[in-house]
Amino acid sequence: MDHKKLETLLHDMTLREKIGQVFQISGQLLAEDSAAMGPMQEMGVTQEDVLLAGTVLGVFGAEKICKIQKEYMEHHPHHIPLIFMLDVINGYRTVYPIPLAQGASFLPELSGKCAQMAAREAAAAGLHVTFSPMTDLVRDARWGRVMESTGEDVYLNGQFAKAMTGGYQGEDLAGEETLGACVKHFAGYGAPDAGRDYNTVQLTERTFREYYLPAYQAAVDAGVALVMTSFNTVNDIPATVNKKLMREILRDEMGFDGVLISDFGAIGETVAHGLSSDRADAARRALEAGVDIDMMSGVYPEKLEQLIRGGKVSEDLLDEAVMRILELKNKLGLFENPFKGADPEKEKTVILCEEHRALAREAAERSFVLLKNDGAFLPLKKGEKVALIGPYVSRKQLLGGWSFLGDAEDTVTVEEAARKLAPEWEFIFAKGCPVLDPGTKLVGFGSCEENEDEDQDAMWKAACDAAREADKVVLFLGEHFLQTGEATSRGILELPQIQQKLLREITAINPDTAVVLFNGRPLDLRVVNENAKAILEAWMPGTEGGPALIRTLTGASEPSGRLPMSFPYCVGQVPVHYDEFPTGRPYHAPDENRFLSKYLDIPNQPLYPFGYGMGYTTFSVSEVDLDREEMTRGESVTAKVTVRNTGDRPGTDVIQLYLHDVAASVVRPVKQMKGYQRITLEPGEETEVAFEIREEMLRFYTADGTWDSEPGVFEVMIGESSATESKKSFLLR
Repeated sequence: MDHKKLETLLHDMTLREKIGQVFQISGQLLAEDSAAMGPMQEMGVTQEDVLLAGTVLGVFGAEKICKIQKEYMEHHPHHIPLIFMLDVINGYRTVYPIPLAQGASFLPELSGKCAQMAAREAAAAGLHVTFSPMTDLVRDARWGRVMESTGEDVYLNGQFAKAMTGGYQGEDLAGEETLGACVKHFAGYGAPDAGRDYNTVQLTERTFREYYLPAYQAAVDAGVALVMTSFNTVNDIPATVNKKLMREILRDEMGFDGVLISDFGAIGETVAHGLSSDRADAARRALEAGVDIDMMSGVYPEKLEQLIRGGKVSEDLLDEAVMRILELKNKLGLFENPFKGADPEKEKTVILCEEHRALAREAAERSFVLLKNDGAFLPLKKGEKVALIGPYVSRKQLLGGWSFLGDAEDTVTVEEAARKLAPEWEFIFAKGCPVLDPGTKLVGFGSCEENEDEDQDAMWKAACDAAREADKVVLFLGEHFLQTGEATSRGILELPQIQQKLLREITAINPDTAVVLFNGRPLDLRVVNENAKAILEAWMPGTEGGPALIRTLTGASEPSGRLPMSFPYCVGQVPVHYDEFPTGRPYHAPDENRFLSKYLDIPNQPLYPFGYGMGYTTFSVSEVDLDREEMTRGESVTAKVTVRNTGDRPGTDVIQLYLHDVAASVVRPVKQMKGYQRITLEPGEETEVAFEIREEMLRFYTADGTWDSEPGVFEVMIGESSATESKKSFLLR
């Protein structure tokens, strides 16, 4: 439909019809005699509002969506189609690793393929839009939603935001295998005070613009169809009604021209924030800020007609929002084909197909991070008798806290994979203990059915017997999947006490023990680090997590992931991130001067830093070499190192480039990643890794608020993690 026809359609709609377009409802409300209508009626939402709503949340399945769409359009005065939206975060039914794990791969192009795979399944199931990617910068592991981000680094997050947006949307939003992407949460949601979800965010203008906005900008530049507002306040104003943030920054400065949708109930919540005086005031403020769709707070259908007829809100603002929604429906091709890619037969064949499972398996393998490997403990060797012990040995819940579309029964467990992929290996299997400490109660997306009837003493004895009998032990430990995700802030970042007890008991029996971790956030791993000879971070690896792990543990695949987020020494350090600012009294261990920036009882540095990870071989990295010592605008410096595989098997390394502006008009971070390269080398093979450093890579928000570089000395560091100190300097004139 051309734009003229959209304008004609808009002008022909009644005020109530237009208000319907800016209201998103739960799919439950479209069911006859739905019990969900009760709470909505209390908010002033009528059955007429429901039948005029423009978008739907939480419905999936081709047959169901086609039926709803057909019936809705038949009754709608202008037969305008619905948009069906859902949180497809890390896969639809075929679930790949959680986003934080994807960040560990340092392979945004692989995440793009995974997003494309998810779009293919979800589109066949009738969906049009996913609320992904989440590009919030995260530095505080107490915040449970770190699992949805790709980490603490500005550059890395931007790379993944771009790739995932492109993967979902493809070349044509109207395509039958694509989804509209929605970048979230705008803005600064990943920096809540005390790591507590929904809490306030306080950021300086410079920090906000330089560190928190770039990943959103990367998604906008990639053509993302929607942006979602965040629940939090940003410097004392709730983001959802922040006119400067949404109109001046997002639309005018960043160039976003798509649909802006609130998060669930966020407009109404601005009353609780203490900014909006009542729900009518919240509706007015949100529309004036440019929020096009009210997701489930009901303030738009309840209050906008009264506000517009009373002259308190201009109908032009409503028309502006409705036109953006109609344009999105047009881009999705819904006026020509309201069912888009929905296809019950294709849904049956494409979901969980072998191609998708293979991609999920590859993504899992690339996301694993080897944190410790004393004495080349891993990979395991054929002929060794190995006890695979722990609550995650036969556990199917490997999908993550936001994977409520996935079915745990589709997951291949570690034990199942071991029996199938390595039948000739001598494995002993034992659970040892449950995932959770006795009495732990969890609530979240998905069911939480833990078998409390198992004989705890028998499980424990079987695990101890297996440890005594085995040459080596691999313990499979971790968080419950409902301990990370939305509303899962934690003040203690340790494994459950019952698992720590199992770890100590098993390692006392058999010190030759490795630990594989399943978690959605960085944890305090001091106990694990002290007791295990090897540690493999597996995150929540998805549907094919079991096969990916067995291939990795037996050496068929090599762990090549690197940490996208620092693992703290303990929770007392958080928020902790590598690109911190220097202080006037920097501390360098083992300096005993008391009056330096340090803790009395813990180290300054995290246990495992950003970018860190090992493989099954070793590498040497030469000193940095620069092709010139000075550069001017329009020129570049090439920085090089020589990397050599010094081990006895092929391996992959991730060589990382960091820059430091030594003296500037504002204090600059001690280092910032500006590039990386994954390289694979045979034993004894070496290669040159080169990075081009251009002037635009040196820019920042200067003291006068401009985005620019400043003349001066820059340090270039290249190494295998953010802890690298190998450096050379050049002068920008």
